[in-house]
Order: sequence, then structure tokens, then C-alpha cells
Amino acid sequence: MKAVTNEEKLKKLETYKRLINLMLVMLCLTLEVADFAYHWLVHFQYSVVEQLQDFWRMGHWAEIGFYAIVLLFLSNMYGGMRLGYLKNVEIIFSQVFSTVLANIIIYFELSIMAHQAFVPKVFIMMMTEQTIIVIIYINIANRIYKSIFPPRKLFFVHGYRPMEDICNKFDSRRDKYVITKTVHIREGYKRICRMIAESYENEECNAVVIGDMSVEDRNLLLKFCYGKGIRVYLLPKITDVILMGAEELHIFDTPILLTREYSLTMEQRFIKRMIDVVCAMVFLVIASPFMLVTAIAIKLYDGGPVLYKQVRCTVNRRKFKIMKFRSMRTDAEKDGVARLAQKNDNRITPIGKFIRKCRIDELPQLFNILRGDMSFIGPRPERPEIIDQYMEVMPEFAYRMKVKAGLAGFAQVYGKYNTSPYDKLKLDLTYIENYSLWMDIKLMLLTLKVLFWPDSAEGVETEQITALREEKEWQRQQKKMELSDRED
Repeated sequence: MKAVTNEEKLKKLETYKRLINLMLVMLCLTLEVADFAYHWLVHFQYSVVEQLQDFWRMGHWAEIGFYAIVLLFLSNMYGGMRLGYLKNVEIIFSQVFSTVLANIIIYFELSIMAHQAFVPKVFIMMMTEQTIIVIIYINIANRIYKSIFPPRKLFFVHGYRPMEDICNKFDSRRDKYVITKTVHIREGYKRICRMIAESYENEECNAVVIGDMSVEDRNLLLKFCYGKGIRVYLLPKITDVILMGAEELHIFDTPILLTREYSLTMEQRFIKRMIDVVCAMVFLVIASPFMLVTAIAIKLYDGGPVLYKQVRCTVNRRKFKIMKFRSMRTDAEKDGVARLAQKNDNRITPIGKFIRKCRIDELPQLFNILRGDMSFIGPRPERPEIIDQYMEVMPEFAYRMKVKAGLAGFAQVYGKYNTSPYDKLKLDLTYIENYSLWMDIKLMLLTLKVLFWPDSAEGVETEQITALREEKEWQRQQKKMELSDRED
């Protein structure tokens, strides 16, 4: 009888993991839909049926089905279905947020059908019940998932770049990943491959993390792991991100990847601009009461100017003046030196802390969008002085200015305010190289979640700024070490 290999075991385990994940998630959605179905049959339907004389019998199932589809779409969009991937509190927040949005959509739909405000008290009660269901169920489901599937054991191969930062990121998710072994690339390709194979066969690890190292070393390791059927987590370089958006051509008898000299086509730029203008005008009307209250509060606090104008750079490094509600003291940069906001920055006023937390300080940028300086979605605009600092260390930082700057972007949705500049650059390039109209719409919807999630409002740590200065020195040392290793 043929022995089952470790690779076959892991494939079966992965299949079971996906199946159990799907079952647990679908049960949560089923409970929420069942709660809606109960209220629909007991409370909601009569308000609608009275207005619609020809409401057909199967309409009950149609309405419940429509609610289920909306909830499923939003849960998938905001990460409520990522059980075992996101942290417990993030899954709960995502699912509650998805449920609230689904209920708001259905509430307006039913209000239109009933020609009146639709039983708000019962709707609020239903949302409260669903929130309780989500909190209790996700906690139970997460415990079940973790008990069945322990954290993945990782073999980390790193280069000359300090590995503490990436190790800390993995350590923050010890519920999902545990680094069991680390080895430096200088140990040599053959020895490392032998160590990986032995650890994999002995079940001491079931995946490999390939850190920042030379392309030659990385490619050899990647081919080895791929050939052995070993899962790989790869930390991409800038060129890898660019190739993600490359177009595959089949004009010869060999594959060709095409990276274009321009990022957005004429049609894409036109549609994107139309969406920006329409959405900016709509949001200005909706946000005008909040903007008025904010302006009065800032003026009454210290009598200083309400708006803060600052030179930023947009597409092709064209300069423009961005507008924000002032959140810092009037003398925050009295010496004329540009400084990034830091965590617990004492220059931020009490009102400033609140409007920064709620992103109200960004609302005047709607006028920048109307003027054409910015778009709704795109890389965040930086100050010329900060760009110069970044480009001393990362010349590739100029790539993010191939498109118009944005009010929100890929880096704001999938990163944090204090994500390293190098990682933010890779996130922004992911957006640029994979642009589509659907991606813009998706990022707009995901930005709603970011507005309420506290992590994304943190300031830049002092160590983050210091790291920029240290990066250039590290690059010099890396080149020296690599040359020394090759000479040896």
C-alpha cells in the first residue's frame, strides 16, 4: 500500500480547511438571514403588502433572498467571511459593519415600497439582535477553527535586511503563523534547500517565507519550493509589483509580458474624472452641515484660520495646494520645516484629534477633487520636501506619481497610517498596475470601513522617520556584504 506523503496530507488539510471555513461562515450568515426572515414574516411584510395589492406569494422568498445576497456581497467585500485569516476583533467588526450596511440598504428599499419610513424601531431591534448573534457566534467559530487548525509553521529565509520588522508582523498573528526556524541566505543555496526539505518531511514546518534578498538567490529558492510542492510566502520587490499588472501577449510562440509606459487609458481617465465630479458634488451636499459645524468649532477654539493649505504633489509631480480643516496649532511648523504627524503629537489640538479620528479634516479636499488636482481614489499626495527625502532612499517613489493623487487609496485601505514608506509604495503600485473601474468602486466602499477602524488613524512613529535615514546606510552595507560573499 502506497504511503501518504507529507505533501498529500497538507493538500487534504487545505481542502478541509476551506470546507470548514465556508461552513462556519455560511452558518453565521444563515443565522442573520433567519433573524431578518422572522421579522419580515412577523412585522415587515404587512407594511409593504398594504401598499402593494398585487404582491405575489413568492415575493416573501424573493425579499429574503435579496437580503441574503446583499449581506453575502458586503460580508465578502469587507472581510466578514475571512474566518481564520483576520483577527477575531477584525472579523466581528467587519461582519457587524456589513450587517449594518445591508440593513440600511434594505431599510431604504422597504421604505420606498411602503411609501413611508419603514418601522424603524423594529429595524433597530433586529440590528441589535444580529449584532449579538455575530459577536457570540464569531467568538465560538474562531475557537472551533483554531482548535482544528493550529498556526502554520514557517521556515524563514532572510537576507541582509534586518528581519526584526517582518518577524514582529508574523508574531502579531501567532494565532495563524509561527516562525519555527530562521536562516540567513549566506548559509548557501544547497544547505538551505536541504534544511527546508528535512524540516518539511519531519513536519517541523509546512511553509517557507522568502525575505528580502537578491533576485538570483530568491529565484533559486522559489523554484526549489515550487518543485517540491512547498507553500511559499514571498515578500515582493518593486519589480514584482510592477509585473503583477503586466499584460500577457501571445503573438509569438513564447509568452511575453507587456508593461505599458502609461498607467490609465484615455477612456479610463475620462470615466474616472466623471465619477470624481459627480461623487464630489453629492458628498459636498451631504457633508456641508458637518463642515459648517467643524469650521465654527475650530474658529471658536483659538481664533485661528479654519482651513490649512499646504503644497502637495499630484500626477507628474505637479504641485497644488491641498485644503484641510486645521487640526494643529497655528505655530505647528513655525520654523518652516516639514514634519510628519507622529503618534501622540502635542501639536494637535483637542478639536484636531477628533476631526482627524473621524477624517472630517479631509472633507475640504472635495474642492480639490472638483478642481481636478486630486481624484477620489489614488496614492495620497505628499509634500515636495518629504518626497525628496523618500527619493534619496527609494528612487522608485517617483513611480506612484504616474497617476493623479487621491483622497483615499490602496495603501490607506490595506495599510495603516504608520505603514513603512517602502510598503506603502508597493501598495500604491499594486493599485496603479492593476487599475480598473471596479477596483475604484471597491476601494470607495472599503474606505467606509477604514473610517471607523482605529488602527488606520494612528500617527507616524518616531522610529518610522528615523528608519528612512537608516535605510540608505543599510543599502550601502548590503552591497558591501554581497560583494564580500561573492568574493569568498
